[in-house]
Amino acid sequence: MQSALILEDHLHAQDWLAQALAESFHGIAITRADTCAQARSHLAHMRPDIALIDLELPDGSGIDIVADLAQTQPACMTVVTTIFDDDEHLFASLRAGARGYLLKDQTVAELVGMLQRIAQGQPPLSPAIARRLLAQFRSTASTPPPVALSARESEVLAVIAQGHTLPEVAQLLGLSRHTVSGYVKDIYRKLNINSRAEATLEAARRGLIGAPR
Repeated sequence: MQSALILEDHLHAQDWLAQALAESFHGIAITRADTCAQARSHLAHMRPDIALIDLELPDGSGIDIVADLAQTQPACMTVVTTIFDDDEHLFASLRAGARGYLLKDQTVAELVGMLQRIAQGQPPLSPAIARRLLAQFRSTASTPPPVALSARESEVLAVIAQGHTLPEVAQLLGLSRHTVSGYVKDIYRKLNINSRAEATLEAARRGLIGAPR
């Protein structure tokens, strides 16, 4: 059975997120936390498949929990759910390891659609956030010299951008996991990116995959 953690201090928002998770993933077990401390206590005993993390919490920032999950449970699909649509919160979250960023101005149905597309390899990004990220790429594209990827690096980028894990990439491309890990590190370094969400948008910008919806 899949499991999820919701870190959110407002009960109404908790209920809204729990409803979206239940409709997106049939039978998913949902654990709720009101504070960073409570989230850490839960995470000491669980390994969620997905975590929905608010940013402003009574005892700290959800970005710290995002970073903890990225380090200790990298397989978890960690998604920020917030009211903040500014660059500072967005890019800090992605640098910490968030794999999605959803705004709370959406309906449950819209949220369900974005969560369900995780299975298709698309990172959960609110449309406004996807546009902001693409605009950021466009605004910086002409400043530095174009970054050239080898044919194999482009191939690896396209596959990881579709949501595949490192073992899956290795199997699909007939490479060892160690070799794939090296390619991914080189790709992230060359493109100055830090998350799968950024990798997906960069792959779409390069025409390696379809643009995220």
